[in-house]
Amino acid sequence: MAFFQSKKWIAVYMVSLILSLWGCQSPQQTQDVAIIPQPLSMEKGSGTFSFSKETTIAVGNEEQRIIAENFASLFTLPAGFTPQVKTGQEGDIVFLTDNTMKSDAYELTVLPERITIKAADVKGFFYALQNLRLMLPPTIEGKEKTTDTWSIPSLTIKDAPRFNYRGFMLDVSRFFLPKEDLIRMIDCMAMLKINRLHLHLTDDNGWRLEIKKYPKLTEVGAWKVDRQNIPFPDRRNPKKGEPATIGGFYTQEDMKEIIRYAAERQVEIIPEIDVPAHSNAALASYPEFACPVVKDFIGVLPGLGAKNAEIIFCAGNEGTFDFLQNVLDEVMALFPSRYINLGGDEARKTNWKKCPLCQSRIHKEHLENEEELQGYFMARLSDYVRSKGKEVMGWDELTNSKLPEESIILGWQGYGNAALKAAAQGHRFIMTPARVAYLIRYQGPQWFEPMTYFGNNTLKGLFDYEPVQKDWKPEYEPLLMGVQACMWTEFCNTPEDVFYLTFPRLGALAEIAWVSKGTKNWNSFLKGLDNYNAHLACKGIRYAHSMFNIQHTITTETTGKLKVKLECERPDVEIRYTTDGTEPTSTSTLYEKELIIEKDTDIKAATFSQNKQMGELLVLPIHWNKATSKPFIHADAGMDILVNGLRGSLKYTDFEWYTGQLSKPISFTIDLQKPESMKQFTVGCITNYGMGVHKPRSLKVEVSNDNVTFTEIGKLTFTDKEIFKEGNFIENLSVETDEITGQFVKFTLESAGNCPEDHVRPEQPSKIYIDEVIIE
Repeated sequence: MAFFQSKKWIAVYMVSLILSLWGCQSPQQTQDVAIIPQPLSMEKGSGTFSFSKETTIAVGNEEQRIIAENFASLFTLPAGFTPQVKTGQEGDIVFLTDNTMKSDAYELTVLPERITIKAADVKGFFYALQNLRLMLPPTIEGKEKTTDTWSIPSLTIKDAPRFNYRGFMLDVSRFFLPKEDLIRMIDCMAMLKINRLHLHLTDDNGWRLEIKKYPKLTEVGAWKVDRQNIPFPDRRNPKKGEPATIGGFYTQEDMKEIIRYAAERQVEIIPEIDVPAHSNAALASYPEFACPVVKDFIGVLPGLGAKNAEIIFCAGNEGTFDFLQNVLDEVMALFPSRYINLGGDEARKTNWKKCPLCQSRIHKEHLENEEELQGYFMARLSDYVRSKGKEVMGWDELTNSKLPEESIILGWQGYGNAALKAAAQGHRFIMTPARVAYLIRYQGPQWFEPMTYFGNNTLKGLFDYEPVQKDWKPEYEPLLMGVQACMWTEFCNTPEDVFYLTFPRLGALAEIAWVSKGTKNWNSFLKGLDNYNAHLACKGIRYAHSMFNIQHTITTETTGKLKVKLECERPDVEIRYTTDGTEPTSTSTLYEKELIIEKDTDIKAATFSQNKQMGELLVLPIHWNKATSKPFIHADAGMDILVNGLRGSLKYTDFEWYTGQLSKPISFTIDLQKPESMKQFTVGCITNYGMGVHKPRSLKVEVSNDNVTFTEIGKLTFTDKEIFKEGNFIENLSVETDEITGQFVKFTLESAGNCPEDHVRPEQPSKIYIDEVIIE
């Protein structure tokens, strides 16, 4: 389901929009300073400093002038005046250069009559200004004249970051983010003192940067066929001649403007040209650099690509290296960054194994196998990049073979621990673990979220992440450059989708990157985050309110009842609920402990603060049947969700669906605890075509009175056509019979086996997810 392609997601969007607009208010400040990331030290003073049309900012050089003028320009529309910037040491706000301080560090002193900022470089001055910005009313971000008082409380802040590398990766390949929105994104991340923007510019789904020597890269490679109304994993590959109309690219002049804008906000843009895989957009433009054994049409992929994703750059073709070196020449000339990311991830070697050129290269270079061939490929390009005075970054798959010399590794798989293989060899590394810092994953209770991949990476989960683990060898930590969050855009169809998934979780990444180890405070962070979010709202940024939503857990009790647990990651809200069918209000029953349920019940709950509803309405329709809350015989872990009275949502990872092992039957027996009369046996199953989730090949139901001798009372069997349907939907698989009596009911679901050749996941094992067994 693409974002906002259904009525439900239109409703989600409208609620979020209303909440965002509600957040753009500037009640007179209480003098409580709420800043993220949290400063190293902060002492409050007395009184306030007020900005006015007479306010002047004194700077020491042209570099300082640029950031001061950008700050002063914030006042022009909402305040109706613009503080004057001048050179010297006399002013209401004074920049004082102190070369004894570290880069990025600053001291900020606010007195009623004067503000003084000390720093060694422009970075420190800029970060101090971001604090002033966040202490001002949020309407400072707006475009309308307001009557707010532009004052901030007296205080002294001494501050410096934990990590020098505070990164955010943005995938503009799968969804092209227009220049104007990318600039807005840079401003939002700069407020958080994030100083590296890793731009994923190339992939199977689009080439996003003009390369003048190879114009087809954007004439062809920047455009894909329109499959926007279909979820990313479900999208079928393009056919030859099919119009490609979705996409876009940055001209080199566009990118110069973006780089200049970012540099003024102390953000270094690191370009990624991903090789040898994730290259269908490039090879659709210049197919001569694919392996000659590839005979299929190569197009820009609208989705995962199935077997077409195995089409990668030919490592045996000398022309491939000439081509990529020419591309990198233009990239390195364009980007001032010292770093170039060459990717190196997820390269399937299917065609290399069959390619005579690649096999010849393996023989000539005395390599053991195709994995070592990738090591050769990456090392050769890395050497070229380093010969031009740049440093090379890459994903942690580079550790699968010999690492390119002096390369910097991004640890992403799982918790990023593959990067430690690089650290063991003396390489620097950056932690960006998918299990924590991939913003494409669900950021809150999935019942409320637009469709995406996998499980949850919540705001609190990211905030709690500590990159330096206790079991690390002592020599690893000095090689850790910092941390990074990654925003992959498979499920984004609009810029609003990108901002929704990025914020406010990027604030948690900023806190990890800046705040000293062991000093983070969740409650203080939330206050700062609320203030930051109010600034986003006044900028017109649509951010997620998922942190106010309720996560439910329903478990079975040995008494035959159900226990309902409601949780919210915000500790400063109340959960109010009803069970009479009405919607909860701020005066409804306060949730204080788990609810015990023993009959059909509709629970409705929401979070409240200061008499306002903060999160979305949670509706739990719990329905009872003969199997509800009954015990299993030798149950596998997690099976009790099958009898907890609640059917899962269309998100098969929402913690309400049970799955067994791949390609193995799911079998379980329910003890009804006494003989029961029955005639219908139902198991719910979900189909998520793009993820290879399908119903079983067969469902068999057996009944017994003694758990020894079972009688088969019915079996359903399905054909491939019935099983491998496209779409995302829930079905009830029901076996009906004449009335029968028994105490033990056994269900056996046989796997459907591998997905067929014409599937988007050909030959991959299909998966079964089931929920709610109903016996009537």
